[in-house]
Amino acid sequence: MNTASPYLIGPETERLVHRAFTVDDAELAFELNSNPDVLRYTGDSPLNSAAQARQFIADYPDFREFGYGRWACVLKETQTVVGFCGPKYLPNLDVVDIGYHFLPDHWGRGIATEACTACLKFCLEVIGMRQIVAFVIPENIASIRVLEKSGMTYDCDFNYDGIATHRFVLDI
Repeated sequence: MNTASPYLIGPETERLVHRAFTVDDAELAFELNSNPDVLRYTGDSPLNSAAQARQFIADYPDFREFGYGRWACVLKETQTVVGFCGPKYLPNLDVVDIGYHFLPDHWGRGIATEACTACLKFCLEVIGMRQIVAFVIPENIASIRVLEKSGMTYDCDFNYDGIATHRFVLDI
């Protein structure tokens, strides 16, 4: 983890603290990023082991290169990481994407909307971003609803890395 980044700690909500992942989170990161239900609508490849997750976290460049990245979402009540939410700069498109994954045990409780809304506000008001996008596979109705409730609006259909998506936008 790069301590030079000013945004290793992200927003705080009623139930969540957002912070950079550490290698101590590798088991949870593996669980999250190898779960077929979590990855169903993402286009992401699953991780193969906790060791691979640990290496991914150790090598994660975004905080070092851009000053921000995907934050671990930690439940205040239990101090348990339940997923991630945060911005990611996509250089090939020159946009900042908001993304999130949560463990299925925490679906349907408003956590994704709480995390996404807080992250969007933090990105605009604290980091000073002017536009944030999100790409969602059209069949992922729950994620579309999260984006809408978080204040994002449908912009267009978009082919993202060969995957048909809806593009949502939030700008100031």
